[in-house]
Amino acid sequence: MAGSLFGQIELLATGKRHIEVDTGHEAVLSLEVELGIMPAARATYNHGYPTPDRAAMASVTAPLVQLGLPAPDFTLPGVDGRNHCLSELRGHNGLLVMFICNHCPYVKAIREALVETCRELESYGIKSVAISANDPAQYPEDDFEHMKAYARAYGFGFPYLYDESQAVARAFGAVCTPDFFGYNSELLLQYRGRFDASGRHAAHGAQRELFEAMKQVAMMGDGPLEQKPSIGCAIKWR
Repeated sequence: MAGSLFGQIELLATGKRHIEVDTGHEAVLSLEVELGIMPAARATYNHGYPTPDRAAMASVTAPLVQLGLPAPDFTLPGVDGRNHCLSELRGHNGLLVMFICNHCPYVKAIREALVETCRELESYGIKSVAISANDPAQYPEDDFEHMKAYARAYGFGFPYLYDESQAVARAFGAVCTPDFFGYNSELLLQYRGRFDASGRHAAHGAQRELFEAMKQVAMMGDGPLEQKPSIGCAIKWR
């Protein structure tokens, strides 16, 4: 087929899948089918010829969830050679849990700003931890050895943990990278929003949504009422 092909798949809250295919001409194929899935995320698949990186890349929007839920307990190995558990990671005013990975362009777009934000939040009594749950069989650059090099290269001032079984990611309900879970001093969920307006590219000068939210959590114990969901690459499940 001449031209390019664009495909969009949306997992809607109705439990239906809406598919649109643009053939590059005037015709657009659109159909909707019932799915036996949990309503959760929205995914978009772009197929271009040629594409800049992969043949297909999925972007998933994290669902907004009920605030006030307790943080799931866990113990995971870190790139520093130590095991880290939830109770030891918390700051006296809260904890930011971040699901990230090495390869994701959405993570790369905010990487340096995220490291700086976590450093600033520590002065407010908020500690941070990053977790990678991606299956390295799909993306070898996300394996544990590459995680160690990545944390060194970008000066991570927080633990970077490996969820090899993916049990912790599932317990949290993480769906994408990056995916943020902000907890108060009692480890109750107060923020499930995005870092800022960045996508695959940094939104320079954007409102610092995550920083302002976690600063509020540190000072008041609860997060903002209005939160915008994070968007990123789908976690690579086994």
